[in-house]
Amino acid sequence: MRTTIALFVFLISQALCTIALAAELKLAVTTSFQNSGLSEILLPEIRKDIDLNVQLIVVGTGQALKLGRAGDVDAILVHSRAAEEKFVIEGHATHRREIMYNDFVLVGPSNDPASVAGSNTAAQALSSIATAKSRFVSRGDDSGTHRAEIARWKSANLNPEAFEPEWYRAVGSGMGAALNAASGMNAYILSDRASWLKFKNKGDLKLLFSGDQVLFNQYAYLVINPARYPDVKSELANFLEDWLVSERGQQLIGAYTIGGQTLFTPNAKPR
Repeated sequence: MRTTIALFVFLISQALCTIALAAELKLAVTTSFQNSGLSEILLPEIRKDIDLNVQLIVVGTGQALKLGRAGDVDAILVHSRAAEEKFVIEGHATHRREIMYNDFVLVGPSNDPASVAGSNTAAQALSSIATAKSRFVSRGDDSGTHRAEIARWKSANLNPEAFEPEWYRAVGSGMGAALNAASGMNAYILSDRASWLKFKNKGDLKLLFSGDQVLFNQYAYLVINPARYPDVKSELANFLEDWLVSERGQQLIGAYTIGGQTLFTPNAKPR
């Protein structure tokens, strides 16, 4: 009798473990999303609302897409539209769903040696930095922010691969570490607004330029394709997507502020 009861308890505990594992999802997200603090707001509410434990894999966009191509995550939340659309076309994801946006900003020394603050466009601001050869920290990590930075240099007819390392420093790090490097060097840097507002070690840095429409920064959610990667939890990934685009999820995203400033604007649309 005792053996039967012990066996029954063991089977129940194994079943419960299986259920717990089935309710866990791996989501690759950008370092800027993590640095913003938004995950600290959303993840507990996701657990409470839909009983889903989301395990974040925090990497740059390029690495997130590599994890998706290997089938090592169930979904991705990144911000590099051309790369995302290519990812879907290649069949690695079932679709791409826009969730929210913010913008990129140029941060730099408060004395602004390159006179960035007086610029009319992002291209003009970056050209001023290059002309003055003022210190500039680049993520250098193939992230969405890094890709946006490279695109903005090219729009200014400049090639960052030709820049001298004495003033242009590629650190190969996430947003928080790159901001720390810029603070330590008192250098310019391109940051997403959310990470900059959350960042505490600002030192002598201040926001000097923003507002150019080319600095628009869209975040999108991609569900890894189960037809190509049978082990991914696509049903849970779709379940999470439904929550993110719901009135509840979008309201929480839009309500997140620091110092009265909104970090992300929700913009999910019906399919």
